[in-house]
Amino acid sequence: MKEAAEDEWATCTPSTGIEDTNYTVKRLRENAEYNFRIRAMNIAGHGEHVELPMSVKAAEILEAPEIELDNALRKIVNIRSCSTLRLFVTIKGRPEPEVKWSKEGGTLNERAQVEVSSAYTVLLIENVNRNDTGKYVLTAENYSGSKSAFINVRVLDSPTAPTNLEVKDVKRDSVLITWEAPLIDGGAKISNYIVEKREEARQTFTNVCSSCVRNSYKIENLQEGCFYHFRVLAENEFGVGLPVETTEAVKASETPLTPGKMTLVEVTCNSVRLSWEKPKNDGGSKITGYIVEMQAMGDDTWTVCSEIKALEATINGLTKGKEYYFRVSAVNEKGRSEPKSLLVPVNIQDNTAEPTINLMSNTFSVKTGNDLKIDVPFKGMPLPIVAWIKDGNVLKETSRVNVQTSDTSSQIVIKDATRTDVGVYKVTVTNSAGTKSEEIFVNVFERPGPPSDISVDEVSADFVSLSWQPPIYTGGCQLNNYVVEKRDASSTIWQTVSATVARTSIKIARLTQGTEYQFRIAAENRYGKSQFVDSDPVVAQYPFKPPGPPTNLYVAHASKSAMVVAWSKPDLDGGSPIIGYHIECKDQSSILWTQLNRSPLTENQFKVTSIEEGLIYEFRVSAENMAGVGPCSKSSEAVAARDQCDPPRNLTVTNITNASVSLSWDKPEYDGGAKIIGYIVERKELPDSCWLKCNFTNLLETFLEVTGLTEDAEYDFRVVAKNSAELFSAPSDTTGAVTVKHDVDPPKMVLEDRFKQLVVVKAGDLLRIDADISGRPNPTVSWLKNGRLIGTKGRVEVSITNTHTSLLIRESVRKDSGQYILTLQNTGGSLSKVVNCKVLDRPGPPAGPLEVSGLTAEKCTLAWAPPQESGGAEIMYYIVEKCETSRVAWTLVYGDMMATTCKIAKLLKGNEYLFRVKAVNKYGDGEVLESEPVKALDPFTIPSAPTDVEVTSATNEAMTISWKRPASDGGSSISGYIVEKREKQGLRWPLLYVKDVSMNLEFLLRMRLE
Repeated sequence: MKEAAEDEWATCTPSTGIEDTNYTVKRLRENAEYNFRIRAMNIAGHGEHVELPMSVKAAEILEAPEIELDNALRKIVNIRSCSTLRLFVTIKGRPEPEVKWSKEGGTLNERAQVEVSSAYTVLLIENVNRNDTGKYVLTAENYSGSKSAFINVRVLDSPTAPTNLEVKDVKRDSVLITWEAPLIDGGAKISNYIVEKREEARQTFTNVCSSCVRNSYKIENLQEGCFYHFRVLAENEFGVGLPVETTEAVKASETPLTPGKMTLVEVTCNSVRLSWEKPKNDGGSKITGYIVEMQAMGDDTWTVCSEIKALEATINGLTKGKEYYFRVSAVNEKGRSEPKSLLVPVNIQDNTAEPTINLMSNTFSVKTGNDLKIDVPFKGMPLPIVAWIKDGNVLKETSRVNVQTSDTSSQIVIKDATRTDVGVYKVTVTNSAGTKSEEIFVNVFERPGPPSDISVDEVSADFVSLSWQPPIYTGGCQLNNYVVEKRDASSTIWQTVSATVARTSIKIARLTQGTEYQFRIAAENRYGKSQFVDSDPVVAQYPFKPPGPPTNLYVAHASKSAMVVAWSKPDLDGGSPIIGYHIECKDQSSILWTQLNRSPLTENQFKVTSIEEGLIYEFRVSAENMAGVGPCSKSSEAVAARDQCDPPRNLTVTNITNASVSLSWDKPEYDGGAKIIGYIVERKELPDSCWLKCNFTNLLETFLEVTGLTEDAEYDFRVVAKNSAELFSAPSDTTGAVTVKHDVDPPKMVLEDRFKQLVVVKAGDLLRIDADISGRPNPTVSWLKNGRLIGTKGRVEVSITNTHTSLLIRESVRKDSGQYILTLQNTGGSLSKVVNCKVLDRPGPPAGPLEVSGLTAEKCTLAWAPPQESGGAEIMYYIVEKCETSRVAWTLVYGDMMATTCKIAKLLKGNEYLFRVKAVNKYGDGEVLESEPVKALDPFTIPSAPTDVEVTSATNEAMTISWKRPASDGGSSISGYIVEKREKQGLRWPLLYVKDVSMNLEFLLRMRLE
């Protein structure tokens, strides 16, 4: 290539050439003109050039956007419901146009997916429905202009709901409803409509008409006065569409019919009293009142003179001597009926007389079951109104009690008289001239009413005292007596206690202790006995009452598999000790309580395991004593069966400045089965502020510096943990009051009181020393035993936090006894405290060495010292054993040696022995102290033989032998000599006493030292 103004050609392809037949030349100068030529190349070399016929200007070619729609897209695109709509459109334009899809009259569905490339665009909607019907507009736009095209899409589906459903005409047994066609017909002509109705009290609709072809329908055969809902559904060839329903219930009712016969009751000089009958039909809605209108003679207008709910009205303020027309209309919630008119005009004139009553007697009596008629004659002008009152209330007419009133008398008829008819009847006759009243007393003779208010005044093991109130109604005559009966609760047979009780109390004796009884009482007069009235069941026992309800019921612990419920004793035990408790539970959404224990619980807590994870439970408890089970406590707060993480531990203030407090804490011991994902730190300004959050982002660390605090103010802090199950722990223990100011506190430690005395543990048990520590800055902690520093090693574990330190020794032994010193030190000073510990164990070995003294061939003496480690208990005795070195087994010599020395006898001469000793205390046998091997030999040897033995003289009866002392006495002084003899031809040397020497024998003599 070369620029048109230059002569030199430049190669723009790589030196190796290109294999394609097209190539894009880059790095040209904008708006510059260039000439291009091309030649082929093979292994033999380059071919001839071919030039483009004209120069090319390096400038952007702009083309306006173009949209090419397929013929199928130019028509209406029909697609079935639940299918996938795919609109593929080819586009052109330089630069590449920006493509936008939209829907006319709305926005694209969220399910719509749009794909755009330089040459085409695709609109994809999966699972289309009737709402996807409409005109879709495609717009392509670049610098050269814009182009739009639209595609009509019709989704073939059931139609949408009809519109503008209205209730036009409501009658007492029919309703006319109208509506308009659906906005979307589902791509097919509406074939018909389905009309349905539903009573307000029901949940389901019933079909009225399934083939309505008009946009209105009259629904008939409705129940008068009922409330209905109506709905309409459109149907096409693809199915039934969505329903449209009336928003409010419609009552099937209409205006009432005209009132019945209208009567002129009374006329005075300025008023008229009218009466009328109810309409034959109220139109399906309750009559709410009546409107009375009047019209003066010669006048054309009707005037409302009374609005009343009764069936009569008095019209006052009329002009004497003038004539009036009257009419009345009934009113219900639908409106006003046609009026009912008085046929003739009413002439207003005065014609009055005060009413009178002529009674022969005002007291009437009747036996129960008989009929009673009371006739009350009266007079008066205008005609009086008669009213009956019984015991201060308006007399109610029933099927038994009827009042019949004529123009001259009023008669009350009581059929089958009962005690309810007893009382004072008051008859009142009233007209415009006055009022007259008379009282009539009615008495009915019959059996009395039952006694009332039976109470158990006293209960013991063998008697019960009862009292009661006399009957309210005595049967019209005096009572004779009361009848008292009893029965065992296990029996259905009643036994008479007394049939002649004159008073309203009785003491019933000879009862069986522990038996439940029920009593009943009846009153009796000359007409018979009343009905019995039963007492509550009574147990013949000492006067204990069931206990009150337990108090302070709460769920002490809850998890997904178990809950621990605890409570306190009732405030009242009923006079008898509590023997147990009964616990019940229920799901919060249920009303049924379930008993959890079969036998009474003796403890004040119970572990419930029969729960389901995630449900919310409530509990209640009742106490039981000798008198029975008392009332249940209030139910506990609802608690979910779900693991809750423990609160953070060891919340400590690590540093304080004049504007901040640094806190640290330990993770909860239990995370509730889900990982701890954060902490919430809260503060409260003392004394009266509320708890406020200190961190508004998730805190993962177990420390936080709370800033923005007020200098010299006091704050309290706490921490709440949160796990991945979105459950929060209970708040941790608070730090207590913290004053915001620079401060240095010397070390402090708090030990339990038991550590201030000698700490005693059994061997093998855990030895633990705990101390709460504090100080600013955090003090350095060190543990020492008998002056030597202790660290974590083997059985020993030393734990140190900012607020607590502990020394833990597992499987303690007697060597762990001793003095332990805890030392705290910081810049504010140092502090040490001593804890003395004793481990109760078997004793150590006796103090050695085990000395063997006085050794001979048959015996020896052993000596030792008491053990240095007694095991925390007094040495009771020692066990001494021996063993020949040639054997394995040890032989017991002494099993209860009290002293620290002993003699060992019965040794075998020449044998080598080992001896051992062990101490015994109340915890067992101690370790042994063993001696060195010793041989059982005398400490001296036998003497050597006497020398120079000779017979110095001999007679027939005796001989005298003499000798010299042995050369060696064996290490011990000579204690004596033994003289033996034998005959010359003999072999045995019997012991010789010199005086027995025979004269007639020749002897050979020898001596042995003893």
